[in-house]
Amino acid sequence: MNIVRTAIAAAATLTLAACAGSGYGDKQIAGGLLGAAGGAVLGSQVGSGHGRLAATAIGTLLGAVAGGSIGQSLDRSDRLYAGNAQQTALEQASAGQTIAWNNPDSGHSGAVTPVRTWQAGPDRYCREYQQTVVVGGVPQSGYCTACRQPDGSWQVVN
Repeated sequence: MNIVRTAIAAAATLTLAACAGSGYGDKQIAGGLLGAAGGAVLGSQVGSGHGRLAATAIGTLLGAVAGGSIGQSLDRSDRLYAGNAQQTALEQASAGQTIAWNNPDSGHSGAVTPVRTWQAGPDRYCREYQQTVVVGGVPQSGYCTACRQPDGSWQVVN
């Protein structure tokens, strides 16, 4: 799992450095980072040893590119719909229950499905969930983890 965290941190640093002053929007950067995280997780499941490290790195880069494209396409309304679905899923949905969203203005859609919940410490609950975003008929999926903060909000931790 340390390989995955290292790859995610490297991708985040490279993405932010490459985007500084480039005119990329926040949604493209965020999409790239989420895509990098998902790609790293998928890549880490392939091979072993140095092969796994290479697959993680490749997955991180491919995920960043795909996520950046999707992020570029999502507007503020899309992010609001997706954020509301994410909040509802994390707060109210049981494991396996899908909360879908759809923006009728852009035609973009998605879904959030909690996978599991656990207690990470006193009064700190975390949830793993799958998130799918469909832009132009092309679905992109990734797994994320969020932990509930003392103020009741959820913070994505990977």
